[in-house]
Amino acid sequence: MAEIKLVVIKEADITNNCPECFNQDLKLSFYQKHSYGKFVHKTTNEVTHKLTCNTCKSDIYPVNWTDDIERIFEYYKKMAIPEKKSIKYTSLFYILLLVAIVLIGAAIFLYTSEIITI
Repeated sequence: MAEIKLVVIKEADITNNCPECFNQDLKLSFYQKHSYGKFVHKTTNEVTHKLTCNTCKSDIYPVNWTDDIERIFEYYKKMAIPEKKSIKYTSLFYILLLVAIVLIGAAIFLYTSEIITI
């Protein structure tokens, strides 16, 4: 099965007050979803975010955000430019494709050579 990873595309230390402990040590991270399989590596357009306090180690959800945090979030959201959606095939895919083409070619060659000799 495909392994899904969230790759960091932008991280920022912001100095807004934490709604939980009121310290000014927050970290805002933006992630892009990547899927790694045996045959293909997919990059999606899906971007997620996470805001954590470095002091109390709590995740701060958008319900608890202040207006200042929302403004900072919108600013950094514009700066977090994800990679384009893409599909990259692995070397195992190309090896199996080449083997399949060779087997089909050999089968066609054997089939046509038997018809001529009969």
